[in-house]
Amino acid sequence: MNFKKALFTVLGLMIFASCNGQNNQDVVTKDAIYKVINNDSLMLRVYFPDNFKKKKKYPTIVFFFGGGWNGGTITQFEDQSKYFASRGMVTAVVDYRVKSRNKTTPFDAVKDAKSAMRYLKIHAKDFGIDTKKMVASGGSAGGHLAAATTLLPGLNESTDDLSVSPKATALILFNPVIDNGEGGYGYERIGDRYMEISPMHNITKGAPPTIFFLGDNDKHIPVATGKEYKYRMEAVGSRCDLFIYEGQEHGFFNKSKKKGKYYYETVYEADLFLQSLGYLKGKATITKAEN
Repeated sequence: MNFKKALFTVLGLMIFASCNGQNNQDVVTKDAIYKVINNDSLMLRVYFPDNFKKKKKYPTIVFFFGGGWNGGTITQFEDQSKYFASRGMVTAVVDYRVKSRNKTTPFDAVKDAKSAMRYLKIHAKDFGIDTKKMVASGGSAGGHLAAATTLLPGLNESTDDLSVSPKATALILFNPVIDNGEGGYGYERIGDRYMEISPMHNITKGAPPTIFFLGDNDKHIPVATGKEYKYRMEAVGSRCDLFIYEGQEHGFFNKSKKKGKYYYETVYEADLFLQSLGYLKGKATITKAEN
């Protein structure tokens, strides 16, 4: 195992770190290894709500970063994690194997995402997780992984406890890679195995309620793909709220000086979505007007 990785992991497991959170609040976090494979220690970071009580169960949201399964970092959804922790949720950001660092494939990334969901469920008591209110979320390839944890029947790590379901009870997807079929994103890497890994092609009855954010100028995810996903979800009796933002490109939801408006808008709508499911109570503490 890489020494720096090992040291980081040990420190993460031994201490609780206090991080500066949304609205100048301190958010308590904890790092944990959820899987070790091929000498790689894969970690996740959990953010706890204020006045966290271990014996209590909290609605939970798990974020997967984007990067085309090639790269990326858990910091992408740090702001969203701090916000939802401030709203009373346990939140988690997950690291997983990518091509640039691990020479791996999208299939390996799916296995890691499922392993992370299982780890959190197995350790639900330690983290205060309500497994009946567990949301998977992510952007781009991370949105693909969020949907994959719940819609794909296969691609499980052989060392996982398969008696534990990796499925989420709701999905929040930010311009997700949702169609891996011919003509869809990533087909050149996935090829004839697309039926194993494409969420679009694995929507079945019982698919969880989903909110889907997309820009109409996205060069990777066409608006037609978002509409087709919504159609297929509703065809099996599942809810899919599709929000299309005019003139916005891929990654428009990330928080930055130039794109802050859409960070606030998407988080606000996600908050309302979670309220409608009974996962959050009270009014959102973020508004569309902030930028």
